[in-house]
Amino acid sequence: MSLKSIGAKIFASIIHNRNQKWITNPVTTQQKVFESLLATAKETQFGKDHNFGKISSYTDFAKNVPVRDYEALKDYIEKVVHGEEDILWPGKPLYFAKTSGTTSGAKYIPLTRESMPFHIQAARNAILAYIYETGKADFVDGKMIFLQGSPELDEKHGIKFGRLSGIVAHFVPAYLQKNRMPSWETNTIDDWETKVDAIVAETYNEDMAVISGIPSWVQMYFEKLQQKEGKKVGDIFKNFNLFIYGGVNYEPYRAKFENLIGRKVDSIELFPASEGFFAYQDSQTEKGMLLLLNSGIFYEFIKADEFFTETPRRYTIGEVELGINYVLIISTNAGLWGYNIGDTIAFTSLSPYRVIVTGRIKHYISAFGEHVIGKEVETALKLAMEGTMVSVNEFTVAPQINPENGLPYHEWFIEFENEPHDMDAFALKIDGAMRKQNVYYDDLIVGNVLRTVVITKVQKNGFQEYMKSIGKLGGQNKLPRLANDRKIADFFK
Repeated sequence: MSLKSIGAKIFASIIHNRNQKWITNPVTTQQKVFESLLATAKETQFGKDHNFGKISSYTDFAKNVPVRDYEALKDYIEKVVHGEEDILWPGKPLYFAKTSGTTSGAKYIPLTRESMPFHIQAARNAILAYIYETGKADFVDGKMIFLQGSPELDEKHGIKFGRLSGIVAHFVPAYLQKNRMPSWETNTIDDWETKVDAIVAETYNEDMAVISGIPSWVQMYFEKLQQKEGKKVGDIFKNFNLFIYGGVNYEPYRAKFENLIGRKVDSIELFPASEGFFAYQDSQTEKGMLLLLNSGIFYEFIKADEFFTETPRRYTIGEVELGINYVLIISTNAGLWGYNIGDTIAFTSLSPYRVIVTGRIKHYISAFGEHVIGKEVETALKLAMEGTMVSVNEFTVAPQINPENGLPYHEWFIEFENEPHDMDAFALKIDGAMRKQNVYYDDLIVGNVLRTVVITKVQKNGFQEYMKSIGKLGGQNKLPRLANDRKIADFFK
């Protein structure tokens, strides 16, 4: 065992013990974060506009600060983007994380001197939690690859901006720089397909121990490695035993990955976003990710099925329940207040608080009142594949409201790696799993309002072509699992 791996184990133990202080005092921890955020921002324009100086309780806060999305907060953010100080948070932000918006075009999410360290610490602590629990640390001596956006940054009114993963690349600790791949030059390549080819050329003969990225894009990397070498990824990288991912559910990809790798590898799930790093998987045996309650973020939760009512109730951490689908609302030390990030979560544990991501509040199907969410379609596909040789590269679901013949239905667009022998039987398996999860969907099938699931096969690399057609191939871009319209469906039709 190397000195580096011994040091990693010692550090992992220190961080684990340090984290227990806030993990075992969740409500007190969140109250301290809440009070600190208000005290720090009370002299900002937002703080003055919303009476921060007079707020003495969470009830006061909820009365004074409405829930907003980016569009509703945009007037404040625009002032920050144009270089004004003390608008949402004291001074100016260090960076803007630039993301793609649906209705607002580009979105500029502030990253401040106070918020930036938590993005770095959370990713580090996720790996340390894995080391502490498993005792495995030899991978720190091997190479690590992070599939991410370009680290080259632009500038607007004296503030640099770029993709979050590109910004984070500037903060990689010195002790990881020698092990980290790909090179800076390769990371700056804009075209994703060219970039992946360059990463393959740069890494295929290295001792890769850790690989990290969004599963769909790591899959492309693995496929290109296999094409080049004619071997399983696990045979190319004999010491590769840890996959770190975030952004999407890994389960639909797991069978495909294990086939490409040739064996099972451990994995760590992360829940990062431009708005904050919210959670990471702290255990290989427990379901869900540890919600980070001490990271400069005050959390509120709104039940998803109440979100679109006139006055939905907002819950704090001490009031949440297991198994309920919540919309995640945040107030942060980057100056986002009562901010709806669009993600929905459910708690799998309340001691400690662990969550799973269940989907997006805007990504659902409710053309007939069924309100199907991302977690349900992912679970249905997983259950349908169990005990079969079927494997799937990618999929999305859309409603077909006006079919040429017969009743409306949910249309599943699936790119198979290995397709089922009986497509109709497979569709019925999916449909049965959906009906067990969603009583409204079941009622529509029983009442002959909808017919059962229809599968439309998508050609090889079809979803990559779709993402390419909308300028979102690679990086942090993710394919929506489902939508209440047929914009994606129309591409394949």
